[in-house]
Amino acid sequence: MMRALYTGATGMLAQQTNVDNISNNLANVNTVGYKQEKAEFKSLLYQTIQTRTTTANGEEKPIPAQVGLGTRIASTTSIYKQGAMMASENDTDFAIVGDGFFAVRGADGETYYTRAGNFNWSIGANGAVTLTNTDGYQVLDTNNNPIVLPAGISSGNVKVSGDGAFGYTNAAGVYVPLNQSFGIFQFNNPAGLDKTGDNLLAVTDASGAALNEATNANLIRSEVRQNFLEGSNVQVADEMVNLIIAQRAYQLNSKAITTADEMLEQANNLRR
Repeated sequence: MMRALYTGATGMLAQQTNVDNISNNLANVNTVGYKQEKAEFKSLLYQTIQTRTTTANGEEKPIPAQVGLGTRIASTTSIYKQGAMMASENDTDFAIVGDGFFAVRGADGETYYTRAGNFNWSIGANGAVTLTNTDGYQVLDTNNNPIVLPAGISSGNVKVSGDGAFGYTNAAGVYVPLNQSFGIFQFNNPAGLDKTGDNLLAVTDASGAALNEATNANLIRSEVRQNFLEGSNVQVADEMVNLIIAQRAYQLNSKAITTADEMLEQANNLRR
């Protein structure tokens, strides 16, 4: 019965984390480029009550008697499924169709990756017009350099093709390439990326190194769409069902603790 108390407590703690994860998914249902996260569980250690050979006559038992000691959260896995395409009037809004990620340079000088393409043209420290994300971090091209407009070119005339190449329309209406393209990168295991907040992801050993689509012929190239944003892939109906299931599981674990407590109370009252 004491074992049941601790086992029920582990279930309540795990389901509490599960509800926290579901709440985070629902909170980010309108976050650009957000990917649904799924809580995964694993069982704790098992306690052996009887081994395979503990019979009265010494004969071998084929199956032992073991009791589990509860559960815990094993991981929260991001589901990198394509989000809905949302049309935008902003020329600096971009969406990726495929498995790629945009690259940005953080305040610490490190490179981070994101699916959120709500960018802006900003004036850099040297006065150059530079493409940045909403936090002012520079968006990088295929050579890991900032995307910068040449002097005298209006940001309103910039166009981006489906392969991520930048260009502009001059006064004569002629399209002129800028010889810069979005740096689009893929990972062997995107679920292993480290979530740093602000829609940014960092490379880890689990994710593997970033693979540049421009230089890796083995990758299926992603498509870049201007005047679009990739919405969150969170399905509200599914999350509400998951929330109900988590709530019921929490209640059942709470009931197990209450039942074990009542049994202990009855055992303590046997001598009265």
